[in-house]
Amino acid sequence: MNFSNSNAATFIPSGEPEHSALAKITHLGIGAHQDDLEFMAFHGIEACYRQTEKWFGGVTCTNGAGSARAGLYKDYSDEEMCEVRHREQDHAAVVGDYAAMIQLDYPSVAIKDPSNGAPVEDLLSILKATTPDLVYTHNPADKHSTHVAVAANVLKALRALPSEQRPKQVLGCEVWRGLDWMLDSDKTTLDVSRRPNLATAIGGIFDSQIAGGKRYDLAVDGRRIANATFYDSHSVDDAEKLWFAMDLTPLVEDPNLDPLEFTMAFIQRFEEDVRGALGKYF
Repeated sequence: MNFSNSNAATFIPSGEPEHSALAKITHLGIGAHQDDLEFMAFHGIEACYRQTEKWFGGVTCTNGAGSARAGLYKDYSDEEMCEVRHREQDHAAVVGDYAAMIQLDYPSVAIKDPSNGAPVEDLLSILKATTPDLVYTHNPADKHSTHVAVAANVLKALRALPSEQRPKQVLGCEVWRGLDWMLDSDKTTLDVSRRPNLATAIGGIFDSQIAGGKRYDLAVDGRRIANATFYDSHSVDDAEKLWFAMDLTPLVEDPNLDPLEFTMAFIQRFEEDVRGALGKYF
């Protein structure tokens, strides 16, 4: 594929022709940074692992230059860190048995520029080449500004698709800022209990982050366990590990829906729930 950014790259772990690898993708993850997919979209990675009719594909939008670094990586330049993070992401694609791994390699500032249409055009081309049934991306209430920008670009690209090419479901997944605050009736719960060995293997690949000062591997597994345990106070756990997502499908099915108002409605329902529970006492 040809992309707006000349540094963008497509990696096909199987070595098959690019067009056929992209065409078989059923579950597509679109994340901001290297390792976002392995944490927020593991549900799709696991569902497709070593299957013949289901295939996971990944897209990472930024180059990873702004990542925190310490320890063994504290003296790495931005260019060196980008190279390491790209290799780690491609390695995860091999271990996770992805059909394809696309790295768009944009600086974060380019992704966060609303006037820059290039990321949307690139994502639109990818979506047309893959026509996935399910898309995982960031949720619009995420704490990280680059994650929010990626979610916005993904929504714009999805809305530009002909209706018959749009995915059946689009999920905005938690990463920076969990979605535990959402009402249970609003949450989409993703069971990520199966294949803990695979989750550990692909999460542990990102040594530049883990040894570089951020224990994402432990934090993500802790959140998965906590989500499952604290999901329902009056019943035993139905799953050992859960990940939460916001269903963004209505925003794709109806381009007239305002994404800001759509997101704020979840927050308003949360506020009403808190007021109702606490208001009876004060």
